Amino acid sequence: MPRKLPELLSQIRACTECAAHLLHGVRPVVQASSSAKILIAGQAPGRRVHESGIPFDDPSGDRLRGWLGVDRQTFYDPEKFAIVPMGFCYPGTGKSGDLAPRKECAPLWQDKLHAQLPNIQLRLTIGQYAQDWHLGKARERTLTATVKNWRAFWPDILPMPHPSPRNQIWLKKNPWFEAEVIPKLQERVRELLDYPDKPGNDEAEVANQP
Repeated sequence: MPRKLPELLSQIRACTECAAHLLHGVRPVVQASSSAKILIAGQAPGRRVHESGIPFDDPSGDRLRGWLGVDRQTFYDPEKFAIVPMGFCYPGTGKSGDLAPRKECAPLWQDKLHAQLPNIQLRLTIGQYAQDWHLGKARERTLTATVKNWRAFWPDILPMPHPSPRNQIWLKKNPWFEAEVIPKLQERVRELLDYPDKPGNDEAEVANQP
């Protein structure tokens, strides 16, 4: 394979475009391989991910891996999962949680990066910002309405709520998501990863650090 993707990832990880606006410093976090079949499109790294440099290395990631039905080793294999947030750096915290992804990031990198991911067969769009970019006018007026309309995008795209513990109220109000959608998601993941049965969900050591 051409080395376009490795070179692009190096450029992303060296980016300082938003440095003046990032109080906690610049640390782009991304995972990708041209072989990946599943794309996780999130919003932006949180504080813990900023500190470790590992995507979803926090309670949100624990829940997301549970939803997917995969262990850490599988999740952090870039040949299986591409993890491409809308903003690659931690934007900091505001009054009601983490700030929005920096608006400069997506126009700079998203199109270039997705052009290097030819094998993606399932895109998980997590949260409003990812759904805005990936779904465009096809999304509904609210995140809840978009997620409820998941069958309109399936099996190529799945709009999802954020797996953050802060989103527990939403999950309690919408129990259908974990009851109806998650089994379909796990079945699709097993199909794409060529798993005959549901894999374990142990906390194996990360085999492929981004």
